[in-house]
Amino acid sequence: MAHVSLVNYGLGNIHAFANIYRRLNIDVDIVDDANGLAAAERLILPGVGAFDWAMNRLNRSGIREALDEAVLGRGVPVLGVCVGMQMMARTSDEGELPGLGWIDAKVARFDLAEAHRYPLPHMGWNDIQPRSAECLFRGSESPRFYFLHSYYFVPEHDQDVLATADYGGQFTAAVRKANIIGTQFHPEKSHQWGIDLLRNFAEL
Repeated sequence: MAHVSLVNYGLGNIHAFANIYRRLNIDVDIVDDANGLAAAERLILPGVGAFDWAMNRLNRSGIREALDEAVLGRGVPVLGVCVGMQMMARTSDEGELPGLGWIDAKVARFDLAEAHRYPLPHMGWNDIQPRSAECLFRGSESPRFYFLHSYYFVPEHDQDVLATADYGGQFTAAVRKANIIGTQFHPEKSHQWGIDLLRNFAEL
């Protein structure tokens, strides 16, 4: 079982993830410097709030270069969550700053004509449709996860889509490109489905 490191740049439910891994007896720590990232075996990049705000926090944290080296240079598996996943794209309609660019993708705002049926943000529980029973969703039956977002991830390459969900139309709920994985939903708020997913990530 790999050691899991939580990337602390000032945003995200860091302690919720840490508590889950401690209950699972999986080694976990919180890293906020280059030395911690250099030793990482698995990384979780959380995120909440607006895209530019999150990118600004990460860019000013002093760990952006070390994070790129861990993920792109050494191939450390990384799980981006919510805005942490959106930051992996090249651009976002929500802001002007470039993203990490780890996946060929953009982030778009939901365009929901029937606003009375599909209010924004998309908030609450939703079913997802995994494209594979392996990876994050091994052992999950009828998985449901908690979402809170108004923007969604649009990959350029369909093979990068790991799971979809429906909210006024199909959208990408999870992605994977080699060692780079993301979920639009919050596993740390998703009861047993989320616990199983976080365990599966540690076991990749």
